[in-house]
Amino acid sequence: MMIRLLLSAALLLAPSAALGWGKTGHRVVGKIAEPYLTPEARRSVTAILERETMAEASNWPDFMRSGPDEFWTKTSYPWHYVTVPTGRTYAAIGAPPEGDAVTGLARFAATVRDPRAKLADKQLALRFIIHIVGDLHQPLHAGNGNDRGGNDVRVTFMGRQTNLHSVWDSGLVDDEQLSYGEMAEWLGSRITPDDAKSWAVADPKVWIAESAALRERIYPPEGKADLSYGYVFQHKREVEDRLTQGGVRLAAYLNQLFGPPSRASGS
Repeated sequence: MMIRLLLSAALLLAPSAALGWGKTGHRVVGKIAEPYLTPEARRSVTAILERETMAEASNWPDFMRSGPDEFWTKTSYPWHYVTVPTGRTYAAIGAPPEGDAVTGLARFAATVRDPRAKLADKQLALRFIIHIVGDLHQPLHAGNGNDRGGNDVRVTFMGRQTNLHSVWDSGLVDDEQLSYGEMAEWLGSRITPDDAKSWAVADPKVWIAESAALRERIYPPEGKADLSYGYVFQHKREVEDRLTQGGVRLAAYLNQLFGPPSRASGS
């Protein structure tokens, strides 16, 4: 019992203690990606996930974090986020020894491409890939290293005590009161051909740089921790853009992953 309590306390102190986009946000990313898959990528995704959609698969890594196995309680935690101190770049600092979302993405890309890997391992890997791409488009999953990705920034959102990370995970998304299907349809209908072309970047370092830049603009001013309709109005477009871009980038990453070997990349 004591070991279990100590482990729980350690996880609460970890930078990844909060989830990525909430359930709605992750499903939106998965749903938006679907029409941008190449036929080859679509066949490969279906062969691995079978009857499971990408929207359904998107939240599985968060759900499984409540599982008792050490893989879920400890090993997989760093794969949900990266740390980029203000004024630095991910390319300059790289991953810590325990790994992060970028190393996790590379690990799972290798599993998906491995012809010897078991179907169950490929399913785990693809679910993680779908999830990680979504995570890296949530700006507080490119944390500054000082406040656990905004988890330590206490705020009130619509009269409820919470933290800034939670506001961006789910508060701003769920404030729309839309199902993930409705939100994906609305956002997806706004994507122009030029948007789809310019956003189709499969390099996670680009997504991270965007999230880190956006992160610097979303912290409330000191003494202004009561977030309400004004904060929603200020950041609504940014939330929608990151969800939409996340969907297009997920498709771009999978198209590259399941494309010719010379084009595939895990990082």
